[in-house]
Amino acid sequence: MRKKNKRQVFENVEVIDAGAKGKSVAKAPDGRVVFLTNAIPGDIVDIQTTKKRKAYFEGTATNFHKLSDKRTEPQCQHFGVCGGCKWQHMGYEHQLYYKQKEVENNLKRIGGIALPEINPILGSQETYFYRNKMEFSFSDSRWLTFEELKSDTVFEDKNALGFHIPGMWDKILDIKKCHLQADPSNDIRLWVKTFAEENELSFFNPRKQEGLLRTLMIRTSSIGEIMIVIQFYEDDKIKRNLLLKNLEEKFPEITSLQYVINQKANDTIYDQEVVCFTGRDHIFEEMEGLQFKINAKSFYQTNSAQAYELYKITRDFANLTGEELVYDLYTGTGTIAQFVSKKAKKVIGIESVPEAIIDAKANAKHNNIDNIEFYVGDMKTVFDDKFIAANGTPDIIITDPPRDGMHKLVVEQLLKVAPKEIVYVSCNSATQARDLALLNEKYEVIKVQPVDMFPQTHHVENIVLLRKRV
Repeated sequence: MRKKNKRQVFENVEVIDAGAKGKSVAKAPDGRVVFLTNAIPGDIVDIQTTKKRKAYFEGTATNFHKLSDKRTEPQCQHFGVCGGCKWQHMGYEHQLYYKQKEVENNLKRIGGIALPEINPILGSQETYFYRNKMEFSFSDSRWLTFEELKSDTVFEDKNALGFHIPGMWDKILDIKKCHLQADPSNDIRLWVKTFAEENELSFFNPRKQEGLLRTLMIRTSSIGEIMIVIQFYEDDKIKRNLLLKNLEEKFPEITSLQYVINQKANDTIYDQEVVCFTGRDHIFEEMEGLQFKINAKSFYQTNSAQAYELYKITRDFANLTGEELVYDLYTGTGTIAQFVSKKAKKVIGIESVPEAIIDAKANAKHNNIDNIEFYVGDMKTVFDDKFIAANGTPDIIITDPPRDGMHKLVVEQLLKVAPKEIVYVSCNSATQARDLALLNEKYEVIKVQPVDMFPQTHHVENIVLLRKRV
């Protein structure tokens, strides 16, 4: 029989650090770590444990004896319920400190390799309204706040257009104002919700799998273009056209208005047909005169301004002279590849997603870049001896893998190919550190530059320059 998880209370505990996944860290009286979701370093709190593990506890701060001087007033009224911006209550300079610390700890403890002095993290000029893509969900059974549940009020309006409550797939928090994406994002979302309710357009019920309106995606670009993609569950042409035509009239600045009919169990649209209702089926982002076409399914860094900084650092680390053959692994839609192409002899981009490579080729053609070639396939099978023989031995390799890092076969091939330098861009310094330890056999770390792409969250990007040992 399973033992009951006995909850404990620890009193007057100081929160001492910020850990992975945005959680803060305290120490229990027995020395075990306690991970907290609602406190920041410097708070002195009482803790109610929620989980007990062999090496640590998870818990919640239930009473605050002293508030940290690192605290600041969250701007968003939904903070603490919505899981989107877990660090809004921490001053931005302190957010940067803990992001830098996380990168340093991961590279030292997991990597266990010799490191140069790590450059100070590059913060974002915009700490709110910086995202260029947001996805909101419709629901006919919105999340009721603690205050609403305590009241005796009977709530007739259960419709919501907003975000999933963390850990609850069927509950949506109705968002009044989101501080992540600039106007007209909030205006469009609020108008769509009001129009839908006034015209009795049904909101999706995920449990019953019924309802007209499912999701709303808003994408914007730094040159003022706007894409709207509405996902419908029911295929009702009259109601669909009613919403889309009125949305087009209300917001004539929309560049691309599209829709999807999705009757699957999940919201992903990557295997669905996207229909262009009006305007283009894409928007453009621009960077140093280069234009990048973004469609409904495209991946593009969600902070355009910081993406530019990230790419500039990547290019600077590569220190190209115009004579190099560059490989760009995990190239996505080829943004980095095109960004460095004018300073390289030739660039080879590899990506596993066929649609991304179609976009990459179209963007290169649009930008009149003729020294790039793109290939599609699983990195661990495509990036082999035969590929190198056909395309040439690279002088420099840029790699920007997903959160899981590089497959061990890719790392082995990097060691075999042994370019003079590798620029490793990562959104997860823990898996990056693991890969650096493997590459340490032939490479030394020359430069490290953390970059903050996501203010108010714990996420951090990191760029490392490796040079082959002599």
